Amino acid sequence: MPAEEHLNEMRGYKAAMKNPNVGQEAKQHAQAKLDELGGDRPREELYRARGDQDKDPVRVEAGLKAAQRNPLVTEGGKQRAAEKMGERGAPEE
Repeated sequence: MPAEEHLNEMRGYKAAMKNPNVGQEAKQHAQAKLDELGGDRPREELYRARGDQDKDPVRVEAGLKAAQRNPLVTEGGKQRAAEKMGERGAPEE
């Protein structure tokens, strides 16, 4: 099954589990199907399947800039963020 179909199936089951109009038996079935499909985290599956290509480059750059300014990020983490900014062709902070 292609990744997108797999994700859509997972999303449908997850939505069924959160829908108050779906009966308990159907929710149990949805949970069982999610378990068969490998869990209930379609977003993680999506990024594993697509990699970095579908991420908004502006948001990625903003995250890298934020990492460089965050006092909770280690110096090594700040350096890696600066290196990634350089790889992307963005000016380093």
